[in-house]
Amino acid sequence: MVQLKTDSSIEAMREAGRVVAQVLTAAREAAVVGVSPRELDSTAREVLRAAGATSPFFNYRPHFAPTPFPAVICVSVNDAIVHGIPTDQRLRDGDLVSIDAGATLDGWVGDSAISFTVGRARPADTRLVDTAFAALEAGIAAAVVGNRIGDIAHAVGTVCRSAGYGIMEGYGGHGVGRSMHEDPSVPNEGRPGRGMPLRHGMVLAIEPMLIAGGGDEFRHDPDGWTLRTSDGSQAAHAEHTVAITRDGPRILTAL
Repeated sequence: MVQLKTDSSIEAMREAGRVVAQVLTAAREAAVVGVSPRELDSTAREVLRAAGATSPFFNYRPHFAPTPFPAVICVSVNDAIVHGIPTDQRLRDGDLVSIDAGATLDGWVGDSAISFTVGRARPADTRLVDTAFAALEAGIAAAVVGNRIGDIAHAVGTVCRSAGYGIMEGYGGHGVGRSMHEDPSVPNEGRPGRGMPLRHGMVLAIEPMLIAGGGDEFRHDPDGWTLRTSDGSQAAHAEHTVAITRDGPRILTAL
């Protein structure tokens, strides 16, 4: 069931979203050649602690996971699409990194993700990341009262497919509120004019996940969490928590 948020609740979620933005900013600044994803996780923990917030990722265990998630951020490198567990493997020049972060503050959750290159970027990776953010922007632009979930999905999918990229089937955005994952689901591909109507007070995480090789296939790592492209091609992930309001979409996880 979709939980509509009051205006005061949206303001509270904005504060949680600010913390998420701070986490992502600090992690990106720390992500230089030679640093490990586990060290980025430590950076994120410090930001959360200073803000008096916690991570909805830490110890999260959905039905598919063999173990609780052991970190406060997901760090997915190169062909890892999402849900990467931070490791001690040092980042190298040219690595494409996606960081997904969340924060719980005063009982409300924010969720956001960024992708970027460490060091010198290959043009193909730059195009992939730019397209991920363009797809996110298109999805946000469609997140207006009177539209439907399918309009968001169509906007995201059109940008991704037009650029020749693949989209993971069965994964996409979701509602956000007191919990990190709430109804409704927000696919990254769909038909316009279909699905649940968008109403004032809905809060959604919109999150394109792109596969550079153009196919939609992916595989699970043995850790049970990390999802990788089946063809070994690069991947990118972009996400914001967005409130649907009568005045238009409001990004709650912007810095």
